[in-house]
Amino acid sequence: MQREGCRMSGGVQEPAGAGMITLDDLDNMTDELGSDSAYNSNGSIEEEAEPMEDGEQDRLLNYWQTIGRGHQVEVPNEMAEPIQQLTRNNSTEERQRVPFLVLSSKEKCGEVLYEKRQYGQAKWACIKMQEEQYEQSICLGFMKLMRYICEQNSSGLYLGMTIPILTVVRTDESQSELTRSVTVAYYVPNHLQEHPPQPTDQDIIIEEWPPTVVFTRSFGGPTNEESIMREIHLLAELLESPELCLQDTFIVAGYTNPAATNRQNEIWFLQRP
Repeated sequence: MQREGCRMSGGVQEPAGAGMITLDDLDNMTDELGSDSAYNSNGSIEEEAEPMEDGEQDRLLNYWQTIGRGHQVEVPNEMAEPIQQLTRNNSTEERQRVPFLVLSSKEKCGEVLYEKRQYGQAKWACIKMQEEQYEQSICLGFMKLMRYICEQNSSGLYLGMTIPILTVVRTDESQSELTRSVTVAYYVPNHLQEHPPQPTDQDIIIEEWPPTVVFTRSFGGPTNEESIMREIHLLAELLESPELCLQDTFIVAGYTNPAATNRQNEIWFLQRP
């Protein structure tokens, strides 16, 4: 797998076609078992987390594996510990959000159509994937990031979940479909920004993304190729000057447990440098 940059402002990787499994599906697995999943994890390090009951780790892993096979995704045995970590750290109050400044917004009849935001320079853990299926790439990339978050890093500590998880995608020249490759990115928590723990997985790279202005619109429901292309076209129609943004590179931001009644996602357009 190539270790290329995944910066917000144009140096971003290419992404994917349609597929069969999404982060939504994997997130839903542990939620159906009665606990929150990665998106609902505590943003702080748990120094003395209580161990699960005997057999609970195997039960969670087996459940993920069963569902994964139905979507042509293999969940390896080595995912048992990360799944347990993200399941037991399930407080929603301390999830750390990526900081940003709202520059302006466009509203109609009291509804926010989109926001213009400034994101500061920051470090992200990035993994580039290029599977046959779009959702397979997202799923497998996120599982690698899960391992990085859950102690497979130079600090040996659980880093904590941050939101949103970003997926950098690209379209073909006609902007009619997504290309196969995606980059999945995790924001390094604020207290680790200066010296991020290094991944043990060499496919994960720590990138410092420059300050970036984005135009962002919220949408609900699952994130798949169809919904992403729909949201890209919708936001392009709403923007007064879409030509000021990159035309082939976009970001999908995921905030909430997709099993929730009101799922929260965003599509981001990147303003040209």
